[in-house]
Amino acid sequence: MMSLRLRNVTLLLTFAFVPFAGFAQVSVPDKYGKGIRFVAADSSFSTRISARLQTLYTGAYDLDSDDYSDGISIRRLRLKFEGFAFDPKLEYKIQLGFANSDTEGIGPANSNTSNIVLDAVAKWNFAPGFSLSVGQTKLPGNREQLVSSQKLQFVDRSLLNSRYTTDRDIGIQLQHESAIGEALLIKTISVSMGEGRNITTGNQGGYDYTGRLELLPFGEFQGGGDYVGSDISREPSPKLSLGVAYDYNTDASRERGQRGTFFAQSRDLKTLFADAMFKYRGFSAMAEYADKQSSGSPVVTTDLTGNVTQSFFTGTGFNVQAGYLFNNNVELAARYTTIRPEAVTQRDKNTQYTLGLSKYIAGHTLKVQTDVSLLKEAEDLSEMMYRVQLEIGF
Repeated sequence: MMSLRLRNVTLLLTFAFVPFAGFAQVSVPDKYGKGIRFVAADSSFSTRISARLQTLYTGAYDLDSDDYSDGISIRRLRLKFEGFAFDPKLEYKIQLGFANSDTEGIGPANSNTSNIVLDAVAKWNFAPGFSLSVGQTKLPGNREQLVSSQKLQFVDRSLLNSRYTTDRDIGIQLQHESAIGEALLIKTISVSMGEGRNITTGNQGGYDYTGRLELLPFGEFQGGGDYVGSDISREPSPKLSLGVAYDYNTDASRERGQRGTFFAQSRDLKTLFADAMFKYRGFSAMAEYADKQSSGSPVVTTDLTGNVTQSFFTGTGFNVQAGYLFNNNVELAARYTTIRPEAVTQRDKNTQYTLGLSKYIAGHTLKVQTDVSLLKEAEDLSEMMYRVQLEIGF
């Protein structure tokens, strides 16, 4: 009896582990950084699975109090699925975020939020040059936000982006691309809920309307480089992309439109963006301007002494950055950012100077980046920050 039981257990383990042993020998046709791709035998479906991790060390020195604080965190942990369903013209993208910075509470008390969902969108390429997207994804706002967090030139995006970006929202987008000789013109419009990602109940505001226009006078960048930090492709000829976007968020109830604290009052928020990207033989430069205004005063509440306790974040911002990628795939880059909130909000003006150093081992999929920043609030230097980050994915 014992021998029979032992034989049965042996057979069970054999059948359990043989498939995994077989899978372990399967080779992936794509090279590193392209994910794992599956295609149905009848070509009716495809998916590409990829994942990435950012481990970040941050050290901050307060120049006023002479205090130093630091810490290590998982900045981002992402899992992405993308491909087509039934027909190559019908594409989809699903992206999930599992790090604290992706899943922190973002909704009001009565909002049923699913915070791990970053992107969940279907895209129909219904005619040459035309596409229609439905679901949750990034709005066609400022360029820096549209550049993936995996493909940034610095450890993270600038202060301009954190203060004024439209980020992600749920809705529909229509895009059209057309050639004008060598040049390329891209037009995108969207209508969305206006309160950011994953808001499923308790919608407090109106709708958000966004439009973006881009001109690439010298044609397309290699590898979609107009939305990639650094000149990884080493453009053999000069490439330039000029963009302008306008966002009108009616009855916005969050501090920064799609992001920030929910307020009991609402405002119409209007944001103008203008940006540019240039690349040539390892040199890259990007500039961006933002101007956000509100209907009526952005101030929501004040205390008994007149100090502002709640207000929408309005004002202007400017960011410019440039870098050069050497032949050994080491890049030096510098960035200047200035933020000018409206005086009525009683927020300080910010100016930040950043110097970055990156080593690209396998493009943006495997890299080490570090930067040091000096922050100036109002007229005084207030903080020096050092960061180093490892990005690894497949």
